[in-house]
Amino acid sequence: MKKKFIIIGGGAAGFFAAINAAELNPDLEVLILEGNNKVLQKVKVSGGGRCNVTHACFTPNELVAFYPRGKKELLGPFHQFMTGDTMEWFENRGIPLKIEDDNRVFPESNSSQTIIDCFLKSTKNAGVVLKTSARVDAILKKDDQFLVKTTSEEFIADYLLIATGSNAKVLDMISGLGHKIIPPVPSLFTFNINDALLKNIPGISVSNASVKIVNSKLEENGPLLITHWGLSGPAILKLSAWGAVELYQKGYSFEIEVNWLSTNLETVLNILKSVKKEQAKKQVIVRSPFSEISKRLWEQFVLAAQITSEVKWAQLSNKELENLANQLAKCTFKVSGKSTFKDEFVTAGGIDLKEINFKRFESKLHKNLFFAGEVLNIDAITGGFNFQNAWTGGWIVANAVGN
Repeated sequence: MKKKFIIIGGGAAGFFAAINAAELNPDLEVLILEGNNKVLQKVKVSGGGRCNVTHACFTPNELVAFYPRGKKELLGPFHQFMTGDTMEWFENRGIPLKIEDDNRVFPESNSSQTIIDCFLKSTKNAGVVLKTSARVDAILKKDDQFLVKTTSEEFIADYLLIATGSNAKVLDMISGLGHKIIPPVPSLFTFNINDALLKNIPGISVSNASVKIVNSKLEENGPLLITHWGLSGPAILKLSAWGAVELYQKGYSFEIEVNWLSTNLETVLNILKSVKKEQAKKQVIVRSPFSEISKRLWEQFVLAAQITSEVKWAQLSNKELENLANQLAKCTFKVSGKSTFKDEFVTAGGIDLKEINFKRFESKLHKNLFFAGEVLNIDAITGGFNFQNAWTGGWIVANAVGN
């Protein structure tokens, strides 16, 4: 009699595990249960609809550094299935990939639908059964097997993989099986800021700013983007990932300090003093002396330093120079709230990692019960890293089940 492998969750990790397990062992019955009427929705919206498949970092020790939670646990798994393996997997299925300048990896088609179509085709070819609108109501242990109840059917699984992300109802069921759940909190979000300096210049960016949370050790560097609601860009998103728990505890109300030039205050002040001598007769507001700072952003800094538009460099007092330097190198903002980064909702939290055997991504409490993806207390910064965790977990589960 054929053994049955059931996957709860029609997302990246679930599909990857299902396809690979079915290909490894054609005698295995593989079934995906998805509660919604559509599958792979995170894949669809990832990378602005282009699907950021992974990140071109090919050394496990370097790759794990991008994971605020799961760094230690993923080191071994990444030695089994890594970025290069992911790229080879897709390319072997006729999906050419490309590495962009920031090392993010996308399909050459620039469409997430290419990845979705690849999964659906591979699923069909491997004989995997997919059931949508199959919301799971209960998961029960039955001797050495698992009873999975949906709203309309019941299934018996010899092997069970739960890959549902941070679904609260499923996390409750997992808790009912005895697993400890770290309460999920949002990760990867932008900062809501209502400040006159930012109000009229959405879309302006700088290539390398430094942002730190006041009264915290949290600090990140990277591109910074001004939006209609505040600040975004890689510097902010990295801060939100590393500070997910701390910022949740602060109720998303805190102060940040932005150094728009990633240059220390003293150096910025000395540059401004030099400009004062060299451009004495020119109006301060007319031209930014820093190539990184656009004219529109420079105008906002000048006005925020309480320097009127008619003032010339020679007329600036030492106090006004200091005010301007502070706007550039120690600019503070009050953050009051967050916004989800596009549609890519990611959480910190999930199953306690101490209860997982990462050689198989298997529960230490129940044999043949597996977990992969964001249902575990693992998350990463933006850039394809969360998908790499899903591919690696799915691959290892497939090998544990298929072999």
